Amino acid sequence: MGKDMVLETDRLILRGWRDDDAPSLFEYAKDERVGPVAGWAVHRDVAYSRAVIRTILGREETYAICLKGSDTPIGSIGLVLKGSPERPLGAGEAELGYWLGVPFWGRGFATEAGKELVRHGFTDLKLKGIYCCYFEGNLRSKNVQQKCGFKPHHVNPKCHIPMLKETRVEYINYLTFEEWKGL
Repeated sequence: MGKDMVLETDRLILRGWRDDDAPSLFEYAKDERVGPVAGWAVHRDVAYSRAVIRTILGREETYAICLKGSDTPIGSIGLVLKGSPERPLGAGEAELGYWLGVPFWGRGFATEAGKELVRHGFTDLKLKGIYCCYFEGNLRSKNVQQKCGFKPHHVNPKCHIPMLKETRVEYINYLTFEEWKGL
C-alpha cells in the first residue's frame, strides 16, 4: 500500500498528509485538550506542525481525517507497522493511533475512521492483530477502542512519555483478525 492511498467511509476521506495541511494541523493541535491527553506536545506554530507532518504524520499508513466534501484535515489516524524497544510489535501486528480536533469530538468520527483503518489493516495489509492504547483518564479514546472491538490486553503502570517528560498509566488493548471477523 502506498502513501497515496485514500480510504473512504460514509462521512470521511482518509488521505495522506501534505505540507499544505500544516495550518489546519496547527489549528487543532495547538489546543491543550488534544495532544497532551494522547501523549504529545501542544503545537507552537505552523512551522512546528509542518515539521510534524514531514517527520511523523508523513509516514506510510498515516492518514489525515477529512470530512467528505472538504479537503481540510480535522484529525489524524494511522497504523504503526514497525515496533520499537519501548513498543515491540510481533510479525503481522500494528498499533493504531488517532486524534481529532475538539470541534469534531462526540460525533462518532474517530470510531468511524478507526473501524475503517482496522478493516484496512486486516483485509488489505493482512495483519494478524492490532494494538491500541490510551492513557488513564482518556475515556473518549477508551470508548472509541471499545466500539472498534478492542479488548483489554495489559496495563503498563509506568509508561514514560519522553515528549511530555512524565509517566502515566497506559491501558493496552488488542484486536485479533479472528475477533474482528466475528464482530
